[in-house]
Amino acid sequence: MDKPHQIQSHSMVRLPVFFISLALVFLFFGLFFGLIGSFQYVFPVWLRDSLPFSRIRPLHVSLVISWIFTASTGGLYFYIQDYLKRPLYSERLGWMHFILLSIVSLLTILTYASGKFGGREYLEFPALLGVPLILYWLLFMINFFKTVNVKLKAAPIYIWMWSTGLVFFLITFLESQLWLLSFFGENLIRDTTVQWKALGSMVGSWNMLVYGTAFYVMEKISGNSKVTNSNQTFFFYFLGLTNLMFNWGHHTYIVPASPWIKHIAYIISMTELLILFNIIREWKISLDTAKKNFHLIPYRFLIAADLWIFVNLILAIAMSVPAINRYTHGTHITVAHAMGTTIGINTMILFSSLCYLCDRFSLIKFNRFRRHFHIGFWISNISLLVFWISLLISGFFKSVMKDTKSHQELMSYISPYFKVISIAGIIMFIGFSVLIYAILHITLRIIVEKKNGI
Repeated sequence: MDKPHQIQSHSMVRLPVFFISLALVFLFFGLFFGLIGSFQYVFPVWLRDSLPFSRIRPLHVSLVISWIFTASTGGLYFYIQDYLKRPLYSERLGWMHFILLSIVSLLTILTYASGKFGGREYLEFPALLGVPLILYWLLFMINFFKTVNVKLKAAPIYIWMWSTGLVFFLITFLESQLWLLSFFGENLIRDTTVQWKALGSMVGSWNMLVYGTAFYVMEKISGNSKVTNSNQTFFFYFLGLTNLMFNWGHHTYIVPASPWIKHIAYIISMTELLILFNIIREWKISLDTAKKNFHLIPYRFLIAADLWIFVNLILAIAMSVPAINRYTHGTHITVAHAMGTTIGINTMILFSSLCYLCDRFSLIKFNRFRRHFHIGFWISNISLLVFWISLLISGFFKSVMKDTKSHQELMSYISPYFKVISIAGIIMFIGFSVLIYAILHITLRIIVEKKNGI
């Protein structure tokens, strides 16, 4: 792995460290509100008047999504400088990005906590807050593309992925705001179809940022750039890009939209079988390498992410089958898929990135917290597995019994699984808190030392 002495200047580290620190704060509170939400399934009247589930859920979702984007951004600001061996086009634009992001995030949290909503699902903040959000994303894009300034044809896969993620997030966010136009907002079917199309593709945009980060870290750990430049890697990139643009229709099976939209989405979603096949094949090949490198903490998180990709893709493919989706849609099976993706895949990759960055920024500080990383890794992954399985079981019973039992009878029947989910959530919160504490301690020490000129 690369060592800290390779850092050229503290300006290269300063901006990424602030983004990483903010991202960890987002994750901590996102997990905290998610934990409260799970308690409210077990104790329905708890906080019902002061902080009901209708407020808890958007707080949890927005903070976790913010964690993914902000942690990806922090890594990206460092990695493009590290790859190109030159500073950012404009550090000032980066700080403007950070300030606007912080302001928008704070205002979003305050509006949710006060019960003031103005958008659509997952983006329920007042539409006016979308203006500074678009502005800071444009600043991010300008800074990135002005800094990179290379021909994509000769660029490695992570440059392609980061570029795609940046562009498509802007496109999909603008799509998600089309409900403001009466043509969409006043037509329920049109509004729902466009909204879910935008959100489905938006997930693909942040996946591009996260997976690009994974490729960069893998290249640095292995010291081999073959995987980031191979024809096979680019084939799966373009397959993923196709899924980003068109694999959103399974969200709208229940909407009476044009059948051809659903058929295309179904066919494209089945191409994920190729990705699944490749994961299995590559996993068998990489077993020996995994044994050799499992002691490397960033590599360990990548292995965990790979396993979560495997199990979650099986679930995602099953959910994409219309006959199955009819029963799973709106159940805890969908929640399990979301948790497996955002926590099992994206969060594990991002922790791999953050551990790698901490190693690069300060090997001495990183070594002091190795025990924390080991403990946090195992606690978070084992508890997440229990959490995920419990969601699947409760979702299964809900899907097969919803037509034969009343809502009250159904909730009473699956309540034991909600208790398991809450207990697993507590343990998972502890595990991730250990990881957050370790990395946040390192980043804050770096900020203090740089401020004092140490």
